Amino acid sequence: MDYLELLESGSLGLCGLATILWMSIGSLSRTRRSEILAQRLIASMCLISAVMLFALHNSGGELWGSRNVARPFAVVAVVVALASMMNIKGTDVQGEVNPHNIMKSKKEEG
Repeated sequence: MDYLELLESGSLGLCGLATILWMSIGSLSRTRRSEILAQRLIASMCLISAVMLFALHNSGGELWGSRNVARPFAVVAVVVALASMMNIKGTDVQGEVNPHNIMKSKKEEG
């Protein structure tokens, strides 16, 4: 396995693993400590993957047959790393009314 294949396989593997961890963050964040650990692990994987993707692009490698895909994916990996460090537990992000609050207010009125 040469250098470019190693960069391609490593970066895609880390991105895939970070995605799986991202999807299972609810299970991983049962305690405050495990949540912080999971967030840092996801961010680290994304940042390492971004470095590998930038290196792949700068070395002239291709990702899925295109030379121009690695750099935008590296930027996305950095954004996901930053987003994974945000702690939004218990915060209303969307600003919309929660259906449970609507039902609660209807019960209080009636």
